[in-house]
Amino acid sequence: MALEGLTWLDSLEIALDLMAQHPEVDPLTLHFTELREWVLELERFNDDPKHCGERVLEAIQLAWISEID
Repeated sequence: MALEGLTWLDSLEIALDLMAQHPEVDPLTLHFTELREWVLELERFNDDPKHCGERVLEAIQLAWISEID
């Protein structure tokens, strides 16, 4: 993890932060648009919103799901 904050490549760390902020949420029920907004709102997140795509969001969602199981 970079010292300046999380980037879109830090899918596991992002997932862990999202789990802490939204413990009641099933990541399978999230729309990617909502997931993207939540990532952008994370305090530790510091990356260009333009660098986000469907594959990036899918990686975050999969990391979140794997941490729940």
